[in-house]
Amino acid sequence: MTTPKSTQSFVPIEEVRDGVVVLKDGSLRAVLIASSINFALKSRDEQQGLLLQYQNFLNSLDFYLQIFVQSRRLDIRPYISILEERLKSQTNDLLKVQTQEYIEFIKSFTENNNIMTKSFFVVIPYTPPIIQNRQGWWIKLFKRQPAKTVETLAFEEERNQLEQRVDVVRQGLGRLGVRVELLGTEELVELYFKAFNPGEVNIPETV
Repeated sequence: MTTPKSTQSFVPIEEVRDGVVVLKDGSLRAVLIASSINFALKSRDEQQGLLLQYQNFLNSLDFYLQIFVQSRRLDIRPYISILEERLKSQTNDLLKVQTQEYIEFIKSFTENNNIMTKSFFVVIPYTPPIIQNRQGWWIKLFKRQPAKTVETLAFEEERNQLEQRVDVVRQGLGRLGVRVELLGTEELVELYFKAFNPGEVNIPETV
C-alpha cells in the first residue's frame, strides 16, 4: 500500500527569498507584472511594428520565458467595506440614502454579472550551472567555503545572474510600450498562494 503524499509535496517551490522564488531543484525564478496594450485600437502599421518589435525581442533572448495570464473574478468586498464605513460616518440623511442605494446597486450588479480582472506576468528563470564529481554527485560550480558561506555567496551570485536577465526583459518590453514591475516577496507569496489555492480568499499570515 502506497503512502499518500501531502499536497505540499507537489508544490515545486522551496522558498521565496528576497523577491526570488527558489525551486526545489535549486533553480530561481523572478516574476514581473506587466501592463497590457490595446492592440485592436492600433493602426495597421502600428500593429505590424509591434509584432516585428516583439519578434526581435524574443529572438534576442538566449533563455526561455513563461508568460502567465491570471483571470480572476473581481473581489468587490474591499470597496464595499469602504463605502459602508463612509455610510456610518455620513451625517446627511439624503447622502445616506444615496450611499446605501449605491452599495446595493454595486452588490447586485457584481452578483448578476461575471466581472473578471486579468493580470499579466512574465516569469524569468535561472538555473545555476552544475558539474558531476568523481563520486557521481552533482554539485554547483562554486569555490570551497563553509556551508553557510557557500549558500549565501551562491545565492547572491545566482540572483545577480537572474537580475541581469530581468533587466534584458524589462528593456525589451519597454520598447514595446509595456510597463513592468518586479514582484517582491509578499507579492510573490500572494501570487503563488492564489495560483495553488484558487478557491481561497484570505492568505494565511507567514511567520
